[in-house]
Amino acid sequence: MSPAAPPRVVFDTNVLLSLFAFSGTRFAALRAAVDAGRVVCVTRADCLDELRRIVGSRAVELTDAARAEAIARYEACAVMFEGAPRASALPRCKDPDDQKFLELARDAGAAYVVTLDRALLGLAPQMAAAAAVRVVVPRRLVEALGA
Repeated sequence: MSPAAPPRVVFDTNVLLSLFAFSGTRFAALRAAVDAGRVVCVTRADCLDELRRIVGSRAVELTDAARAEAIARYEACAVMFEGAPRASALPRCKDPDDQKFLELARDAGAAYVVTLDRALLGLAPQMAAAAAVRVVVPRRLVEALGA
């Protein structure tokens, strides 16, 4: 019997910052799971562009080398989704900039959206019903992975 494939996961931009731009964060166990291939990070062009823009902003206190390294580390492990949108309806997020994470999770067949955003977390029941996607905080994904 072969082991189950690792779950596909969509991380919002703020969680990605903690995972890839800042070392020694409270998400160390999650980063270890990503590094070990226990999850498949899924992204698409607009999500990756947002990460690049935020990491590149002066509001994020990193050196230019650290900025480049954070993006490169994420790009090295992320799978780019370029497929067509699925037909199923999704709940609407209060912040239109966050809707893309829900769409990506639905379209890419992700099991999780990992976020700390209250508006996204508030949509967890609707996302579970609409697309069988769990919207969770990082700690819940670590627990689900048994890490």
